[in-house]
Amino acid sequence: MKIYCESLMRKLEFPDKIERIVSLVSGFTETIFEMGHGERIVGVSKYCSRYVNHPSAEVVGDYLKVDLSKLKSLRPDLVLLTTGVQTQLALDLLRKNLPVYVLPLPRSINGVWENVMLIGGLLNDVKSARELVLKWQEVFFNGRETLSERPSAYVELWFGKHMRTVGGLSFVNDLVEYAGVKNIFSDVNESFFVPPLKEVHRRRPKFIIFFYEPEFPIDPYRIVESRGWDWKAKLIESTVECGKNLIHDGPSMMRTIQWLREQIWG
Repeated sequence: MKIYCESLMRKLEFPDKIERIVSLVSGFTETIFEMGHGERIVGVSKYCSRYVNHPSAEVVGDYLKVDLSKLKSLRPDLVLLTTGVQTQLALDLLRKNLPVYVLPLPRSINGVWENVMLIGGLLNDVKSARELVLKWQEVFFNGRETLSERPSAYVELWFGKHMRTVGGLSFVNDLVEYAGVKNIFSDVNESFFVPPLKEVHRRRPKFIIFFYEPEFPIDPYRIVESRGWDWKAKLIESTVECGKNLIHDGPSMMRTIQWLREQIWG
């Protein structure tokens, strides 16, 4: 079958029934398992095991690089990647005649759900994809806070040693706002950017949400103290743990928003 890939601006050809999938994006891997097609996955990134348990799948690389010989040996029908920092890897693999499909990096929760539907199309199972999206939406919408004055929150993400915050063009913004708080930078037309710490101090948010990776641990309480942020804000710590990861766009986001609501509302 031929499928147009908007991210690569070209038509790509795949088998009519895709049986052997390599997924280099943990959110896509988790989605495929949740849809009931985990047996099709033959290769994953080293991060996918955080969200699914599939010991028979070969680890072929991480988010930015792959073992090409190992990848080719798996004879994949489909290699899934996303845009952003994976774009160059996708183009390199495409030039090596690998069956690459690139899904867009979601800029909202609707983009996450759109990707689920696209995966359903690739796997000839739109029905399961739609059921998953409806389930996901029910979790998001049914618990949504309707208070006109939601408490303010500042989100600080540590990507390794690089500190960023969240603007309005990220699904992370939607995740925290559906949990019932107001991101103080939701009006910024960016996904992630270096936070203006003086502005955070001026706005004095009621919640400060930190995310960090295990390879580069931080101490949120020491950070807050070192900056002189002396108002009574509640600190929430998010990590890569399944169900507590703010930046993961797989189905366990349903657990993450429930966990976040518990942290906010008790």
